[in-house]
Amino acid sequence: MSDTNSIGLHAGSASHLAERLNALLANYQLFYMNVRGYHWNVKGDNFFELHTKFEEYYTDLLAKIDEVAERILTLGHKPVHAYSDYFKIATIEEQKDIHDGAACVRGIVQGYQTLIDLQREILSLASDADDEGTASQVGDYIREQEKTIWMLNAYLG
Repeated sequence: MSDTNSIGLHAGSASHLAERLNALLANYQLFYMNVRGYHWNVKGDNFFELHTKFEEYYTDLLAKIDEVAERILTLGHKPVHAYSDYFKIATIEEQKDIHDGAACVRGIVQGYQTLIDLQREILSLASDADDEGTASQVGDYIREQEKTIWMLNAYLG
């Protein structure tokens, strides 16, 4: 019996990575729904620009949700796929009834900060496991999201 999975990674390392990627997936799902809610409910002077920007963000988040789930499958594991599971393992909390544009933007900054922290952990684990695929994926996410945080903080002043 081999100690590696179908893509040549140590089975134990792949299992641990899949577990952390499932935590990332859960956080992405809750963050996605928060951003959808901001998109639907934002009000005020900056409605048009924020409504459009929030749609851009949640569209990107949805693509990343699929990519993270597919990476878990590539590692030979099963992605969690029920909101009851997401609520158990996510650290991003559900946001409701937020209408103020600045509050929405602050919620997005906090969400991205949470994702970046978890992705840095996964990046370290992936590097230790010689998992270039996962490392590259989360590294790209981190780079994009750091820039987004910078831009959102500039917006907030």
